[in-house]
Amino acid sequence: MGLKIAIVGCGKIADAHVEEIKKIPSVQLGAVCDLEPIMAEQLAARYGVPCWYCDVASMLEVEKPDVLHITTPPQSHLSLTRQAVAAGCHIFLEKPVALRHCDAEAIIGTAIGAGRKLTVNYWPRFEAPALELRRLYETGVLGIPVHVESFLGYDLGGEYGTALKRDPEHWVHRLPGKLFQNVLDHVLNKITPFLDDEEPFIQAVAYRGNAGGGESRSGELLDELRVIIRGAQVSAYATFSAHARPVGQTLRVYGTKNTAHVDFMVRTVALERKQTFPSALGRLFPPFLVAKDYLRQGLRNVNSFSHARFHFFDGLRRLLNEFYLCIEKDSPPPIAYGEILRVSAMMERILEQVYPEVFV
Repeated sequence: MGLKIAIVGCGKIADAHVEEIKKIPSVQLGAVCDLEPIMAEQLAARYGVPCWYCDVASMLEVEKPDVLHITTPPQSHLSLTRQAVAAGCHIFLEKPVALRHCDAEAIIGTAIGAGRKLTVNYWPRFEAPALELRRLYETGVLGIPVHVESFLGYDLGGEYGTALKRDPEHWVHRLPGKLFQNVLDHVLNKITPFLDDEEPFIQAVAYRGNAGGGESRSGELLDELRVIIRGAQVSAYATFSAHARPVGQTLRVYGTKNTAHVDFMVRTVALERKQTFPSALGRLFPPFLVAKDYLRQGLRNVNSFSHARFHFFDGLRRLLNEFYLCIEKDSPPPIAYGEILRVSAMMERILEQVYPEVFV
């Protein structure tokens, strides 16, 4: 029998965790837990999980899991991590890591001090296009990064956004950084692998988008964010938009040799190459080269679809596989702790500028 897994927090994202855990035959999901008994009971019933609890201490004592997935709001992440590592668990943590950067440092320190592994659900970094981008970077195809642009779109009229708008007590409203604090991880963690500075210059501006014109009303949720980041040699733009359509999630890395454009929604990587043809031919051939890239990516996506690897959270499955394997082999976690902390520190510096009355 492989690793025994348990989950605390039975909200919507927990469904994705359960579905991907069940695709990994070497582990066993033994129990789920939530303060609301009906949430835990329903999640267990939907997916055939053997046991459910409404008290995490009882679950840890009875089930003795090897890994605890913490899928609760970030307010509870530090206390739950302390409980879990004291019970001998490794930690798979939902983003955002914590409310404040000092708590993120405490979470990482708690895991290291107890000799436990920990990682955070930065699952888009383990999607096929992100892995291809990593290969292009590590093999020198891009050259030295010069500039990075990370864009994340969000649909406030979609499933998650509707729940947020309808419920004034939704846990996201209680975050000090509101909507941005819940999504910024997925914008910033794509930038940090290419950024050459631990403490880059950061300038952020946020506002309430108003596609219909006129002034936005006081107290409305800020839903547009623009961030300029400048390291020693590498700069970046981080953009979050709830109004741009179609809703997208992209990453563009400009290198000294070539530039790569990743589209996480359609799962493609296009390489914009340095031209070596004479000027006229140099304008003629590039569209065909890019079209070739897209054709290759499309065929690869068809192959993934035919083998049931084209589902939305395929990157989560890969991340889970790597995390469980690092526990079994006692090797480094798939995401370096320094990366997690750098994302957390950058997020706090951005939110200090957006919500200075809270982040003081």
